[in-house]
Amino acid sequence: MSLLTELNTLLSPLIPIETGVFSDTAPDCYMVITPIVETFELYADDKPHHEVQEARLSLFDKGSYTAIKNTIVRALLAADITITDRRYVGHEDATGYHHFAIDVAKDYSYEMEE
Repeated sequence: MSLLTELNTLLSPLIPIETGVFSDTAPDCYMVITPIVETFELYADDKPHHEVQEARLSLFDKGSYTAIKNTIVRALLAADITITDRRYVGHEDATGYHHFAIDVAKDYSYEMEE
């Protein structure tokens, strides 16, 4: 399983989601998931056994984002997804959206495909 698949499965019942950019007319509250990095940091025998995948969850809300942010954070923690950063990015005056970013990471066992 990949982090993007897991995030989409976990969060799509809570909020409209897109990966990369929102492709349709954006609702008043939605999330864009952007992959950040996939790394092999945890190996020492020249063969990776674990892969760390990271993504940024960009929450956009025209109203108060606090309730949905808290719901998302609880869901992520319950799914054993590590939250590495949370920050208010700012208010986008042109669109009226508050932008809040949540960076996440998860360690997956890596299988060498042959």
